[in-house]
Formats: sequence, C-alpha cells, structure tokens
Amino acid sequence: MLYSFLILTVLSLAGFVFMQQGTFGKTPNGKRLTRVQNSPNYKNGSFQNLSETPVQAENASFVGMLYDFFTKSKDTEPSQPIPFVKSDLKRFAADKPALFWFGHSSYLIKSGEKNILVDPVFSGYASPVSFMVKAFEGANNYTSADFPEIDLLVISHDHYDHLDHKTILALKNQVKHYVVPLGVGAHLERWGIAEDKITELDWWEAATFGEVKLTATPARHFSGRGLSRGKSLWASYVLEMPAHRVYLGGDSGYDTHFKQIGEAYGPFDLAILETGQYNKNWPYIHMMPEQTVQASLDLRAEVLFPVHLGKFALALHDWDEPLHRVTESAREKQVSLTTPMIGEPVLLGTEYPAKQWWKL
Repeated sequence: MLYSFLILTVLSLAGFVFMQQGTFGKTPNGKRLTRVQNSPNYKNGSFQNLSETPVQAENASFVGMLYDFFTKSKDTEPSQPIPFVKSDLKRFAADKPALFWFGHSSYLIKSGEKNILVDPVFSGYASPVSFMVKAFEGANNYTSADFPEIDLLVISHDHYDHLDHKTILALKNQVKHYVVPLGVGAHLERWGIAEDKITELDWWEAATFGEVKLTATPARHFSGRGLSRGKSLWASYVLEMPAHRVYLGGDSGYDTHFKQIGEAYGPFDLAILETGQYNKNWPYIHMMPEQTVQASLDLRAEVLFPVHLGKFALALHDWDEPLHRVTESAREKQVSLTTPMIGEPVLLGTEYPAKQWWKL
C-alpha cells in the first residue's frame, strides 16, 4: 500500500513538473482574461464554435480508434524525401505579392515592403516533445536564419503544428509584430514577447498595418496545448493588400462560415485551406478534401491552395492521399488549384504552380 502511494506520488510530481515546461505556454490572466471573458464567442468557461462541434464523431469509440491506429496504412510517411526549392527569401523581389510555402500550414507572404509569416513551425516536430510527430525528410529545410525581418507573424491557433515554441524563440529578434486570436497572446508573453508587440483579435475584428489589413474570421476547430481546451480562440483571417485579397484558413471543419465570409469579403485571389490530417472519427474539426474544394467555392476564391499536408503525419491516411483527392475533386468542380513545392515562389495573379510533385 505504501509503495503504491509513493509510486503515485512520484508519478504525479513528475507529471506536474513536466507540465511546467515553457512549451505548454500559459492560459490568459489579467487584462487578457477579461477580454476573453467579454467575447461573445466565450461561453461556459471556453470558446465555442458557431455550430455544435464535438471533437470526435458521435459514433467514434476508443476501441475502434485503437484498431484503426494499429491497422493504419504503412504509407502515412513518404518513402522518399519531399522535394523542395531553396529560395532566397531575403533577396526575392517581385512586382506582385509572392507566397512561399514551407510544408504543412507555414507560409510567408511578401507584399511590397511587408513580410507576413503565418503559423511557422521549423523545429522539425509538431508536439511538446522532440521525438514525436517529426517532420518528413526534405520538409524541414528552412530555418529562422533564412528569413528577412518579419513585419507580421500571424498565428491561427495554439496547437503545436501551428504555434511552435522553439520557432517563436528562434524568430524573436526578427519579428516586429504578432497578430493572434484572443488568448494566444498569453503564450507569447510567457515566451518573452513584449505585450506591446502583440495584437489579439476576436472574430470579425480587424487591424491595419500600413497598406495591409487583417480581419480575424471564424473557423470550426478547437484549442489547447496542455490539459485544458478552449481557453484561447482559433481563427481564420482575411488578408487585404493593395489590389489583392487572400484567405488564410488556419484549421477548420466545414461549416456555413465559409459562405458567410465569402459573401462579406469575397472574391479572393487565393484561398489557403487545410485538406489533410482528416479522419472519419473527427469529421467536424478537419475537412475532407472534397469539402475543401466546396469551401473554396463558398469563399468565391479564384484559386485554391491546399495545405496542412506534406510535412507531418497527424492522421492515418496515406501522406499523399489528400493531394490525390483534392486534385480530383477540383477537376470535377472546375476549381483552379495551385500545388507548389516547398519553397517554390507563388506570384498572385500570374500562372500558378500546378506540378504534381507528390508523384515525382
């Protein structure tokens, strides 16, 4: 009995110490907590989606998910290195906004003199520990040293594959300002980012930085880095630049908000939408590829750029299945698609890269 008590005590203390690591961030307090609690999207102690959104499907079972995990495809990771282009991000210049994708949901948008970096994850893993959810070979060839000064670093939500502690620290001296959903600023402050460099937005709130305007818009997802969920908001964004408009999708299941955003802000030159890491057991928080194509139509996007793939295996499907499915669905629905390689320049309003690099 005594030994059991001692073992439980040691395990509890070890768990407590582990959860104090910086990577877990911090829940909002003080002024940030007051803003959170005053949000119309915060109810019963956590942020809510526009529609009822269980994280798991109603018919999902632990036994079923365990079976799916142990019988999953052997091709959740590629057998060959992911192809990439090593662009000179500091010297690259163009007369149109340019976009560079770095795998999964990380990308840089260069618009005039502004450099906008979204959801950067360059640590090589997407979890609180370095030995789990490791990047595919070839998919992690950019580091903080490759980047110019960043005017705006934009975060969609606080999950590890979008908000990376190690990357935030590495880029700290290169970033002028951060734009994040409500509550996420608490994580950044714990990691040493000054309060006056952080702008937090609720859904439908906007901030203007010179000729660039960012409006936070709804997404259908959830948040949380530790044991609690829903203490910070998740968001998509409308990015307005001179003569161009881009939708930054973050993570989201399919819902009516895409049509609502399309009616309010469309048409978009480009919609950057997730189309990977889906599963029948969590159909409300991530889209199937066919839903991604429909979302781009709802948004009234001229071109769809599917992301949330090509770097991490966070679901049980083949690593390239999302690309095959979204390509076929886009063809059927006559939706223009761009599929650049990691690091390949994408110039808005020009001929978009469409090479099927996953078949090389």
